[in-house]
Amino acid sequence: MLLTLTAKRQVTFPAQVLQSLGARAGDKIELVPSPEGFLLRTRLVDRSRLGVLRNKILASVQDFDIQHFRESNYERSLRD
Repeated sequence: MLLTLTAKRQVTFPAQVLQSLGARAGDKIELVPSPEGFLLRTRLVDRSRLGVLRNKILASVQDFDIQHFRESNYERSLRD
């Protein structure tokens, strides 16, 4: 499997690789040196530690829909 390095030194991992690592949005991927090169390890977010925030969010607050936000009209001064 080949990955392409961009001019900004970024790579995109195939979904299959991220799924096999168990990586999700917000997780960190650690590169660990080994005799054969580098190993990938996920540093998973401990979601149980986020439970303290549960009572801080008002029940009336709805989930933020980024797609709706991108498609809707907006005041330019608010977006920049």
